[in-house]
Amino acid sequence: MDTAVKSPVLIYTEQTPNPESLKFVTNRMIYQGTADFKDIEFAKEWSPLATELFNFPYVKGVYICNNFVTINKEFNYEWSDIMMKLKEFIKGYVAEEKPPIKEGFAVAMAEIEAERGVSYQYSGDDAEIVKKIKDLIDTYVRPGVEMDGGNIEFKKYEEGKVFVIMQGACSGCPSSSVTLKAGIEGMLKRMIPEVTEVVQEMG
Repeated sequence: MDTAVKSPVLIYTEQTPNPESLKFVTNRMIYQGTADFKDIEFAKEWSPLATELFNFPYVKGVYICNNFVTINKEFNYEWSDIMMKLKEFIKGYVAEEKPPIKEGFAVAMAEIEAERGVSYQYSGDDAEIVKKIKDLIDTYVRPGVEMDGGNIEFKKYEEGKVFVIMQGACSGCPSSSVTLKAGIEGMLKRMIPEVTEVVQEMG
């Protein structure tokens, strides 16, 4: 008989730079990877957890990564009114060990990413520049963005412009464009002289 008692699920919230987003952090691994849901249709396809969260009238977006869930709320609600309900719901969901994401999600997303990438084949110098851009984003940019409850994905590079997709708390965040311009663009221009601009696209 298995007598091992699991430690209780602990959950706390963290502010993000986006006033409409809040990060709900647990002491359990929820989903190893990143999963961004901007509408209930996509959630129904891939995430039982996000689908149930979308049933709350004030949930506008759900981003699941490692041990946290970032929720984007509708602007006409106050966090003080809805935070405890969301906390209790997420805590209960994780405690019951229900599946947050359906099997095959990572593979399906990788295929979508590959298709996106296939449409932009890079050759010669560009291929080298793209590799450098991706390495810099993975090493220096993504960890900071994840701390803020979001994610950044490289989309494409053409004629000096780097196109990126912001997800989670960073999507639609007023300060993300500042972060993008001041921080990411500045760093990429310094490290890679060929880069002239960083452009944000909606994921």
